[in-house]
Amino acid sequence: MMFAGAGAGVLFDGGGFMPSQTPDPATSPSKNRGGAQRLLPLTVKQIREAFDSSDNIVDASNVKMLGLVMNKVERATDVSFTLDDGTGRIEISRWLNESWDSNEVTVIQNGMYVKVNGHLKGFQGKQHAVAFSVRPVINFNDIALHFLECIHVHMEITKQKVQGGMSTQFQTNPMMTLMSNPSPNVVNRYQVPLQHPGHSGVSGSASDIYNLVLGVFQEPSSLAREHGLHIDEIVRRVGLPTSKIMEVISYHVDAGHIYSTIDENHFKSACNG
Repeated sequence: MMFAGAGAGVLFDGGGFMPSQTPDPATSPSKNRGGAQRLLPLTVKQIREAFDSSDNIVDASNVKMLGLVMNKVERATDVSFTLDDGTGRIEISRWLNESWDSNEVTVIQNGMYVKVNGHLKGFQGKQHAVAFSVRPVINFNDIALHFLECIHVHMEITKQKVQGGMSTQFQTNPMMTLMSNPSPNVVNRYQVPLQHPGHSGVSGSASDIYNLVLGVFQEPSSLAREHGLHIDEIVRRVGLPTSKIMEVISYHVDAGHIYSTIDENHFKSACNG
C-alpha cells in the first residue's frame, strides 16, 4: 500500500528500502537532504507501529530519533549501525559523499547516545533509516526532551482519533494518518517554530528572524557554494548581532535544516539538491 493524497507530498519523497551495502546516488544524503525541513520526532516503537499496516514498500517521513549506537560498521561508502532507544532497534546508514560526512561519523562510537535526523524506508515489514545527520548527544537533557516531543506526537494522534478526523481506512493505525496527512500543529511545531525566545535589541518577530536566516542559506547562490556560507556573511546580510545569528544557526543545525562544512564557522543548507 503506497501512500496517496495531497498530504503525502508534504513529508514523503523517497523510494523503497535500499540496503546500505549498495550505494545508490538517488538515496544518498547529497540528493535527499531537501526533505530535511520537516522532521517528526518518533520512537522506534512508534515507527514500527506505523509500518505494521503495510506489507509492501512504504515511503515514510523524515524523522528525528535518539538512542544508543550499537554494532557500528564502517565501509568505504557508508557507515551503518543499530540505534536502540529503549523502545526498539532500527538500522541506520549514513552515506559518506563528502569529507564532512566522514568527519561527522568518525566521532560516533558504540555505546554513545546520538541524535539522528533521517529518512525512513521500509520493505516487507523491515524498517531502515538513511540518515542525513548523526550527532552525539552533548546535553543529556536532550534525551528527556526528545521523548517529550514523541509523547506530543502521540497525543496529536490520539486527538485526531478521538475527534474522528481520520478516514476509516487508517483507524487501526492512526500513526499512518498523521505521517501521510500531518496535523498542521505537528508540522509547524517541528518545522520552524512560530515563536522563539526573544532577543533584546532585535526588532521584528523572532519567527521571522529564524526564517530569514534559513532563507539566506536556501538561496540558489548559497546552495551553489561547495562549503556554504561563513557566519560573518550571514551577520552582514541579515544585520543582526553575531550572538543572535549563532543562536539561530544552532537551532537550525539541531533541527537538521543546515549543517557545518569545512569548519565550525561555515554552514550549508540541507536543502542542497
